[in-house]
Amino acid sequence: MRYALYFAPAAAHPLWLAGNEWLGRDPERDCPLALPEAPGFSPEQIAAITASPRRYGLHATLKAPFRLDAGRSEEELLARLTDFCAAHMALDLPPLQVAALDDFIALRSSRRSRELHDLADACVRHFDDFRAPPDAAELARRRPEMLDAEARIRLARWGYPHVFEGFEFHLSLTGAIAADVRDALLPWLANYFAPALAAPLAFDALALYVEPAPGSDFRLLQRFPLIRGRR
Repeated sequence: MRYALYFAPAAAHPLWLAGNEWLGRDPERDCPLALPEAPGFSPEQIAAITASPRRYGLHATLKAPFRLDAGRSEEELLARLTDFCAAHMALDLPPLQVAALDDFIALRSSRRSRELHDLADACVRHFDDFRAPPDAAELARRRPEMLDAEARIRLARWGYPHVFEGFEFHLSLTGAIAADVRDALLPWLANYFAPALAAPLAFDALALYVEPAPGSDFRLLQRFPLIRGRR
C-alpha cells in the first residue's frame, strides 16, 4: 500500500467535476465516468491519452507516493495530517491554464506563488519520517539517468526529484504524447476547461490518496481542511 499527499479541488468545484470527467474517473467515489468526446480523436485514443493520470486521479503532487516506514501506521499518518493542517493556512491559487509540460499536457499555474511553494516544501519535510526508503525498482521508475545532478540528489534524499527547487505545481491531464497529438489537443482542452478555470480556486485542504495494492487505482481517502481566515 502506498500513500500520497495531493492537492485536489473541492468536491463541488467545477474544476473537480470537469477534471474527473476528462480523466474518466472520480477517485473520491472510486468509480469510472464516461469520457468526453473530443473532435478528431476516437474514444479509444482519449482513453489511451488519459490512462496514466486516470490511475492517480485528478491531483497536484505535494508528497509523492510512498510506502509507510516500518513501525508507522495509517492512524498515525491521519493524526499527523490533522495537526499539520490545523497549523497551516488555506490560500488562493493563482489562475491555472492548460499548457504543455515536457511531453504531456497539464493545468499549470500562471505565476509562481511563494506561499504555495512554502506549503509544498513543508509537506515534503514534515511527513518524510513516514516514508519508507524506496527500493531499487521504485528509484528506477524515476529514470535517474534522465535527471540532472541536482534532481538526482533530491531523488536520493527525498525519494522524488520534483521537490523544492524542482517543484512546479500542476495537475496532469494526459500521459506522455507525441508533439502533433499535443498540439491538436491543446486548443480543445483549453476551451473544455475554460468555464471551470474561470471560477476562483482555493487550496483549502490537503488530500490523502491511497494505492491499496501495487498497480491499482489511487483513491482519495480523506480531505484535511486547512485553516480559513486569520488565526
